[in-house]
Amino acid sequence: MNMSSINPILVTGAAGDVGAIGRHVTAMLLAKGHRVRALVRREDERAERLRKLGAEVIVGDLTDLQTVHRAIEGCKRIYFGMSISAAYLEATANVAAVARHHGVEAIVNMSQMTVSQMNISETTASPQHKLHWLAEQVLAWSGLPVVNVRPTVFIDGFFLRLGAMGVRGNNELALPLGNAKTSPIAAYDVARVVATILDDPVPHIGQIYNLTGPESVDVEQHARAFSEALGRTIRYRNVPVAPWSEKLREFGLPAHLIGHLVVMAELHAEGRYDRTTDDVVKLTAQEPMSTRDFVKLHAAEFSRS
Repeated sequence: MNMSSINPILVTGAAGDVGAIGRHVTAMLLAKGHRVRALVRREDERAERLRKLGAEVIVGDLTDLQTVHRAIEGCKRIYFGMSISAAYLEATANVAAVARHHGVEAIVNMSQMTVSQMNISETTASPQHKLHWLAEQVLAWSGLPVVNVRPTVFIDGFFLRLGAMGVRGNNELALPLGNAKTSPIAAYDVARVVATILDDPVPHIGQIYNLTGPESVDVEQHARAFSEALGRTIRYRNVPVAPWSEKLREFGLPAHLIGHLVVMAELHAEGRYDRTTDDVVKLTAQEPMSTRDFVKLHAAEFSRS
């Protein structure tokens, strides 16, 4: 008998925010016939939507050890991912310790592609990048059966969450990304990879998958993809990092998140995201979404009401 028909699969961060990987993974696993236990941080309409999909919902925080026990007990497979947070490493250690205690058979860990260019003596100036690198070390030391998934930057982050206002109001993609090439990937495509692995994790244990969009091009070309998708001219404006980050502070973003975004912008300008792989196709037999297709899918968010 398939173990997945007996034991639920735990999906952390299931309510989701930018990109909503956990929510997509939950829906995809349920569609494949798996039982899913969805961990969310608060009881709200997003938690209720997960219940309506058919998930068992647990409310709690990954930094609380008792919550982690309640979430993991009875599960054999885990998707571990959470939002950018100064508590990321503490949450990872909690999950690793409790997963070992309960004999978990597979963990898919959401990391970042930047980690592949880091080592014991070289990280980046991003506090979150360092936490992701340390989290991978903790999971390796745990001896658990882990699969590391390392996406490049998400389209949903810079291009949607941080770029939509400028596109709506001024027909411009105003971001501090320089003129280097970049290969953003849609969170939905990352979720497809995660769901594929969790559906049958054994062949993937110990593997690292680097996930990118279908091509790496400069932001001018991404802006042209916006124009094609929206039917109006969208121009890229490379803005200075300092005033851009100050605007994020005015919007109330946490300092930890702003520090991470600033470093990502600087790494973009240095060409650190000019990478492409075919791991998405190899794992799912389907190409990842292009920028044009992503913008068409979210056209309402890029257009004035």
